[in-house]
Amino acid sequence: MSSTAAANKSSGPVLDWAAGHGPVTGALSATTGAFAVAATGAATAMPPGWALAVGAAGALGHTVIGLRVRNAGRTLATRAASWLVGAGWTTWAMTHGPLTWATLGSLATIGVGIGAAARSSALYEEAREEEAITAEQRQIAAELSAERRAIAAEWVDRIQRVCSINLRVLGVERWETGAGFSIDAELPPGGATWNKIAAESARLSADARLPHGCTATASPGIDQGRVIIDVTTVNVLEEERTYPTDYGPLSLLTGIPWGYRTNAASILAYLREQCALIVGPTGSGKTNMVHTILAGFARAEDVLTWVIDLNAGSAGLPWVLPALNGEIKAEDGKPVRPGVDWLAGTYDEAMTMLETAVRVAKQRKMGYQDVLAKANTDLLPIGRSIPQIMLVIDEGAEILASPDRSVRKLAEKILEVVRIARAMGIRTVLTALGATGSVLSNLMIRREAKVRVALTGGETEGMDLGKMFPGTRGLRVDQAPYKGAGFMGTPESSAALFKAWRILPNQIRDIIAATSDRHPRLDDISAKAAGPAYARRWDTERTAWMRDHNPGDDNTDARPSGAGSGLKLSALTDQEAGQVSPEDEMLRRFRAEIDAQFGTAPDPHSPAAETPPTMGGLNLSALRGEQDSPAQQEALALLLGAGREGTGASAIARALADARGTTRQTVVGWLKTWVKDGTAVRIGEGTKARYVHRRHAPES
Repeated sequence: MSSTAAANKSSGPVLDWAAGHGPVTGALSATTGAFAVAATGAATAMPPGWALAVGAAGALGHTVIGLRVRNAGRTLATRAASWLVGAGWTTWAMTHGPLTWATLGSLATIGVGIGAAARSSALYEEAREEEAITAEQRQIAAELSAERRAIAAEWVDRIQRVCSINLRVLGVERWETGAGFSIDAELPPGGATWNKIAAESARLSADARLPHGCTATASPGIDQGRVIIDVTTVNVLEEERTYPTDYGPLSLLTGIPWGYRTNAASILAYLREQCALIVGPTGSGKTNMVHTILAGFARAEDVLTWVIDLNAGSAGLPWVLPALNGEIKAEDGKPVRPGVDWLAGTYDEAMTMLETAVRVAKQRKMGYQDVLAKANTDLLPIGRSIPQIMLVIDEGAEILASPDRSVRKLAEKILEVVRIARAMGIRTVLTALGATGSVLSNLMIRREAKVRVALTGGETEGMDLGKMFPGTRGLRVDQAPYKGAGFMGTPESSAALFKAWRILPNQIRDIIAATSDRHPRLDDISAKAAGPAYARRWDTERTAWMRDHNPGDDNTDARPSGAGSGLKLSALTDQEAGQVSPEDEMLRRFRAEIDAQFGTAPDPHSPAAETPPTMGGLNLSALRGEQDSPAQQEALALLLGAGREGTGASAIARALADARGTTRQTVVGWLKTWVKDGTAVRIGEGTKARYVHRRHAPES
């Protein structure tokens, strides 16, 4: 115990001189003060009238203050009477002497009376204040009740008119965000279900004259005879919201936030046992969504993130390079760890990662039998000491659907991880360019990937929401025309509109620095199974491809096979064995013709005997993958050939129309995409707008 604490304890109770008076202390203060004034006045022959004047002034002052704070009349009378009675006693005591039994006894009686009156008035004021608060709450409740009754009556009539169902509304709840409300209703007897209301979402929204982007959606209630109708009145998906700057710790077991619903509330993904599937065409915000997912995993204290991206590792590089290059430091000046635990951007590294994941899963099954028995569970307890491995595979669904022989080896390993590693804490997040039958044809993915996201961005091609979210009705692509917006469904919440946060590059760097010490270490049993393949993942020769910024460089000795290649899955075929399909031969001849005309660079996967790369040319092999259309490649070649003068959409469309049948609208879409990703520069506005390839664009 400190000396100060000891002194306080030995000196008795501590008095709070700043505290206000209660009934007892107030009465003591009044009586002792009156006695002191009377004794002093009698001893000094003070005129008795002065005490009476002071008492009258005090009574008047307290009355004025009480009126200003709206005290009750009983309180005003009590305080004024206390001042006047005290002043009268003081005047009498100064005249006849304060030390007689009569004066002292009367003073004590006055003190008791003042205390009782003060206590009574205080209780009355408390009761009066509580009554005022209660009355105000009753008024608010009445207003809310009237508003709810109006909403209930309006929607009962609307659903009867649109859906021919007569509901009984049990409750209406306004959302705290102010973006809408929910209606809890009871379905009528006779077999009516909530699905019938859900199917009429578009008609209900139109009948309610809701703003664009706002919907009226139905979902199951507390039982099969109830329905919840969520009505959005403010389109929160229209505005862009950046990723929350609170980079506090998360846990896989309590959910990872992936975005927000139309009511502006965050939606969580629970991935302890579930895999996830994210689909989205080019320009829908899929890459940003992947960064949002990686941000959540980086903040989690029980997750290690492994990333596979055969498109030169682009999804994971922003989370790795700032740390590997020493560009950011922790607050204590120490180097920070990368935001992801392992990144594979090449075919060989991806295969190594998947084989390591399989070994870890099998070793955990054998090495943690005692932990499972002690916890009396068949699910490995996940935490900081035994972290879960989240395998994020960008465009992994295309890998699973590819007919390519080499790619099928990757697909087999991915499916093996999905199949055997659920209980041992290894789950996958796959992305795809569209919700098509080829992507969703794999039964294993459909069964395990219960967390599903469809980013539409207004794109209708390849967006079969019925296959993506089977059993959910009323979902339309035109409900989410904004970049980063779409639909998300989990086992805990049915598929509905949502939007991912916009995560900025500087935020990625901030998250890397803020979460460096939070990342767990791979447990000893798993690390032993992973072996040197995992321990040396950040060696210079293993990460050389991350720093190679020249895709045309023939010096590939320092990087693994396949480094620097895009996600052109046909590039991984057994061409070295002489197995070239007619389609590949046709594309090779087409690229050779374009190379001869425009001086383009060859495919980095071409045999060494072919023409050496021409530095400064147009690398058409970079257009494969998302830009695999020959017409699109030829359009980009025309843009490059236009030089500094540039060209327009109409000119390109005319040049391609005869041979390709390409419309001007299609060319406009390509040009907009190229302007966004920096391939082209737009000069001028309106009908005078022209587009110049970035190699010929004037310097700003």
